Amino acid sequence: MRKFMSSAAVAVVMMAGLGAAQAADVKEVQMLHWWTSGGEAAALNVLKQDLSKEGFAWKDVPVAGGGGDAAMTALKAMVAAGTYPTASQMLGYTVLDYAQAGVMGDLTETAKKEGWDKSVPAALQKFSVYDGKWVAAPVNVHSVNWLWINKAVMDKIGGTQPKTFDDLIALLDKAKAAGVIPLALGGQNWQEATMFDSIVLSTGGPEFYKKAFNDLDEESLKSDTMKKSFDNLATIIKYVDPNFSGRDWNLATAMVIKGDALVQVMGDWAKGEFVAAKKTPDKDFLCYRFPGTEGSVVYNSDMFGMFNVPDDRKAAQVALATATLSKSFQSAFNVVKGSVPARTDVPDTDFDACGKKGIADLKAANEGGTLFGSLAQGYGAPPAIANAYKDVVSKFVHGQIKSSDEAVKQLVQAIDDAR
Repeated sequence: MRKFMSSAAVAVVMMAGLGAAQAADVKEVQMLHWWTSGGEAAALNVLKQDLSKEGFAWKDVPVAGGGGDAAMTALKAMVAAGTYPTASQMLGYTVLDYAQAGVMGDLTETAKKEGWDKSVPAALQKFSVYDGKWVAAPVNVHSVNWLWINKAVMDKIGGTQPKTFDDLIALLDKAKAAGVIPLALGGQNWQEATMFDSIVLSTGGPEFYKKAFNDLDEESLKSDTMKKSFDNLATIIKYVDPNFSGRDWNLATAMVIKGDALVQVMGDWAKGEFVAAKKTPDKDFLCYRFPGTEGSVVYNSDMFGMFNVPDDRKAAQVALATATLSKSFQSAFNVVKGSVPARTDVPDTDFDACGKKGIADLKAANEGGTLFGSLAQGYGAPPAIANAYKDVVSKFVHGQIKSSDEAVKQLVQAIDDAR
């Protein structure tokens, strides 16, 4: 879904967003976001319908792109012009950057009234609260360390759940021998780095992942374990098809849904595509944690960053924030989106088998100290560091970096330069 837009296309989107903000109606919610795939659009419709019942119109400012880079470029232009949307979809450190710049609104009164401090995990409050004020409403919790497998293909090749990285490679070999594309991947830097998050956690374990990708410990970054992680990436990338470069993530998911490929390594937003295609867990597809990562969750969270809009637009903003963190919306939205609720007090009653596992895994990881921010997804480190990381991983995948030793050296240097 991440589409690299031309400068002209970005300009058109920016002007649309600027015009929308300038023509703001007090009963209108303007939302800048990058949810444009089938599963994502279906999930967003849940919120549109909730707000419509309260008399608020919805103004979309959509910018396609799975990692949100193009959307954030458009947002930067809107903020620079002083024409803020009601809210924008944002990821962790980006919220804090805009809060530090003094352009975010204050949702604290609403948060106190709704009890967000007691129901939203501390890991999310780290990014949604700035200087004691709530500036964003968490929408969900996604985790990236998942395998999504076509069950019919799995049955055909006689595969079983892989428990180790070597098991996974053996499973991919079975798919290859059966004439099926083993690994569905889009050759875009954020997809490649998202998969590498899981590989590093699998290779080094929870403590290593935290030190390397959350604490940015240089000894860990330049260690033999990191070199082994790149070795494993080099091994698994051999199982993609020749046309993977530039493929959008949801098209890779569609390959698995259709049975053209066995497995995708992707965050649980992929499940939203299976749901949109009317597929059922354990019947049509399987969801497993990436082998070697069971017990840990590498997360990101979509947040609605709320801007300091004029007083006559704040009622719409409060309505959006309240609806976003209501228990009913948290359940209905995340059932469709593939993620799990951003509140810990939402029952799992309406969730399918994968959703129930996701909720249980999040609870266990939150309580056990194994809930880690995804570096690829903007929750492990600030954007400059995350971008440097994605760039090195992608260069390695596409052969511009020739060895794991060189990849480690360039990763350390790139992160040092971005600090």
